[in-house]
Amino acid sequence: MFKVQYIIKDKWLTVPTSLSGIEKFFNYELRKRAEPLKLTIDTDIQFLIREELLKAKKIFKNIGSAAILMNVNNGDIFSLISLPDFDLNKRADIQDLNYTNKVTKGVYELGSVFKTFTLAAAFDEGIIEPDTEFKNLEKKLICAGHSIEEYDKKMPSKLTAEQILVRSSNIGSIKIAQRLGMEKFKLFLEKIGILNKIEFDIEEVGQPLDFIWGKCKLATSSFGHGITTTPLQLAKAYSIIVNGGYDIKPTLIKKNFKKSDQRNRILKEDISAIQNKLKSEVRKKTKINFIEDKNIISGFIIKLGSTMVDFSMKSKLDKITNSLK
Repeated sequence: MFKVQYIIKDKWLTVPTSLSGIEKFFNYELRKRAEPLKLTIDTDIQFLIREELLKAKKIFKNIGSAAILMNVNNGDIFSLISLPDFDLNKRADIQDLNYTNKVTKGVYELGSVFKTFTLAAAFDEGIIEPDTEFKNLEKKLICAGHSIEEYDKKMPSKLTAEQILVRSSNIGSIKIAQRLGMEKFKLFLEKIGILNKIEFDIEEVGQPLDFIWGKCKLATSSFGHGITTTPLQLAKAYSIIVNGGYDIKPTLIKKNFKKSDQRNRILKEDISAIQNKLKSEVRKKTKINFIEDKNIISGFIIKLGSTMVDFSMKSKLDKITNSLK
């Protein structure tokens, strides 16, 4: 924080002014109030997750990485990491886009995590059930001259909706989206906060890229291609799907949240039960370890498909997540 001088009624008034981040976003409010804002961030969790991302960098030689840990019921964010980062006490005129906040500002084509949205939308409309069968699934589809294929060349030609998610079938996801229809799928994505710019506690927030809907866009969006959003919005959307269908607002500001507080349900209640059952099936068939606290959604959301990653943090976070129950 630094001081800026203003002229008010021909007199100089010196007031503290913030440079960036949450302090800048709430600068006006902080100048009026005596007590500090309390944040939801847990420094212990923040440290642990950052250490894991740094370890991953040594393995994958990646340019950057990001992670978010959030309470699915009220949107409290316990950790939000974006790497590479920098020392705020040694601030310089940073022009390198690698320092962009990848959780809130970065807009990405996130791939197969969108298959969960495709199924959830169809479940919410009552169009399919987990055991609904899809027969004669092609190995390849052509749309506007471009081919869409399965990553697994041995993908069966008959799959249930559950198996489409578990096996991460691109063609199966397209068939579900086509049965659902363009308008209903678009409205579902808008409802869970994927398509529009999110309101958040800092100014550094990304805008998902606009596009024109059509038959091919419906097809590719069903498995997360040709459609973008931020990891923060992804975490919010998954939270709504698993928390009983209640809307939430991700936040860094600690509030007095009570279970009796009024909540707005935007999806059918049984959507969460179906998705949690499917998560159990994914875990059994892929041997992925999930954090078992139903209140927590972690990391970069475990990605279904050909790029699944099993983070080794679970044992380190057990004690911390137990304290949050």
